[in-house]
Amino acid sequence: MSRYRLQSTSDQEAGLLEHCGHARFVWNLAVEQHGRWRPDRRGAPGFAERCAQLTEARAAFAWPRAGSVTVQHKALKDFGQAMANFFGGTHQRPTWRKAGVHEGFRIVGRRGRQWDVRRLSRKTGEVRVPKVGWVRFRWSRPISGGVKSFRGIRDRAGRRHVSFAQVSGNREPQPDLHPA
Repeated sequence: MSRYRLQSTSDQEAGLLEHCGHARFVWNLAVEQHGRWRPDRRGAPGFAERCAQLTEARAAFAWPRAGSVTVQHKALKDFGQAMANFFGGTHQRPTWRKAGVHEGFRIVGRRGRQWDVRRLSRKTGEVRVPKVGWVRFRWSRPISGGVKSFRGIRDRAGRRHVSFAQVSGNREPQPDLHPA
């Protein structure tokens, strides 16, 4: 997975920050909900039950409804994977995410429908982020053809990056999407 530096406008920056806020909010709700679970009660809710709760919350409140459902679902999916890693003994228990520290969101879906990437010049490309639009990034290295998702992140210095990920089963080198 390679990181590419985003070159977003102020309007796009606000949209990306809102995506990060929605992902952080959903993650923190899942942490709180799981923290209230006790072994003597029935099992903690899984991904499907949390998605149903998210659907109810989106219907009842305007703020979550304004965000991307893909970002919110992927935050729940990431939390479920974090809990599986914790119970598997390979990672620590998931903790709260704080604004400015754990800023990021994930977009997964069919390329060309939920998201897309295109090359504009030798050093510039664009990625389409849902509810934000086309955001430019610095094309610093080739992007393989097996890309299935991307993650938008913000480091502690305030710089935004996008990283493209391949499906784990597809480890063969793929041809460059847009050769220079």
